[in-house]
Amino acid sequence: MSGEYIVYGAAGSGSVAVEAALTLIGTPFRVEDARSWKDLETSPRMARINPMRQVPALILPSGELMTESSAILMWLAESHPGADLAPPRFDGDMRPRFLRWMAYISAQIYALYWIRDAPSRLAADKAAEAVIIERTAGRIAEAWRIMGEQVQPAGRFLLGDQISVLDLYMAVVSRWGPRRKGFYEAAPGLAPVVRAVDAEPRLTELWAERFPFTKGWEG
Repeated sequence: MSGEYIVYGAAGSGSVAVEAALTLIGTPFRVEDARSWKDLETSPRMARINPMRQVPALILPSGELMTESSAILMWLAESHPGADLAPPRFDGDMRPRFLRWMAYISAQIYALYWIRDAPSRLAADKAAEAVIIERTAGRIAEAWRIMGEQVQPAGRFLLGDQISVLDLYMAVVSRWGPRRKGFYEAAPGLAPVVRAVDAEPRLTELWAERFPFTKGWEG
């Protein structure tokens, strides 16, 4: 047992949301950058850590392995209640919203990037790859539109004036293709929330290192 969290991840990936949560919690952690291992799908090292060969993966201080970004984020929030990164378990107003949209982003949006990142996984040829990219982009935009229509931010952030792991999750995933301009168009009411996450001063150094706001980053 190392006494610290170990995040297996990569810059610009879903691990950045986990790294952001750990930064806000203020607990020791270190990052093993899996992108340096080249092709994760053929990496024996990645397979030993996570048989799905995906990041993020998190080693807890106890030595236990966690995978699945939404599960990791919810577990971190519940394990560190003092950081106030999720509604209390018996909060009948915000807890259902929190659980619903954490699962929604994971299942309806995040999961599509396994396909989009390498459409050849499912496509028979280049023409089919182009169709997959186009249709998954439409599906992602529609999913953000539905969320934007059904969620009225309860304050500066989705659940109130306190940032949560749900806000972190949405801010990171909304930066992937079709990128933020597509997100703003699909869910304009949620734009102020992700911009508030971008501007969170405690995350300035993390964003600069792991998901920088380079020229044209919004798309």
